[in-house]
Order: sequence, then structure tokens, then C-alpha cells
Amino acid sequence: MRWLGYAGMAVMAVMFVAVSGQSVRAAEAPLPTAAGSAAKMHNDEGIKHFGAGHMDVAADHFRGAVKADDKSAEAHFNLALALDGMGNHKEATAEFKKAQELGGKNPAIANSAALKKHLGM
Repeated sequence: MRWLGYAGMAVMAVMFVAVSGQSVRAAEAPLPTAAGSAAKMHNDEGIKHFGAGHMDVAADHFRGAVKADDKSAEAHFNLALALDGMGNHKEATAEFKKAQELGGKNPAIANSAALKKHLGM
């Protein structure tokens, strides 16, 4: 019977870690790109993978969105979020900076806690 108590505690610990990690990722959601833009397909796929916690796949799609539309602040922002989620903070900082330069008037970008943290604001 004692093993049942230990097993229950282990399951609870795993659930806590899983829920904690997901809530960190979901703190900020990726932004949609302009309808009809060449980057929309990649961005939409990136958002799906980001939501599922597949940061590496999401980053690849967001890179595709940036390649298709380098002037999309949202694509740069989304790439930055995915890179941040992967722990690639140097590249994330560069992408957050680009997103701010291109779309600093977008409140979702301007008020982003992750962006502010990376840019020392």
C-alpha cells in the first residue's frame, strides 16, 4: 500500500511540471499575420505548433513566415516567442527588437512582457 502513496505523489509531480511548463508557454500567444499575405500559411502553422508546445517546429514555420514577409512585425514577434520558448535568448532578443521596430504601435507587441524582458525595458 505504501507504493500507492509514492506513485500518487510521482503522478502529481509530473502533472505539476507539465502544467507549469504549458502555462509558461501560453503566457503570450503568437499573433496572426495579415490576411492574404504570403506569410499567412507559415504563420498559421507556427501558431498551431506553438500551442501544442512544439517550439522547434513552430520556429521553423515562423522563419518561413519571416522569409516570405520580412516586414511582418507579427512574424518576427512569433519567431521571438518560439525562440524564447526554446531557450535561444540571443536570437529571440534580435527578433523581438525587429518586431518592435516594425510594429511597435501594435499593443500586443508593445506591451509584451517577454519583449520588454529581452529588450531591458
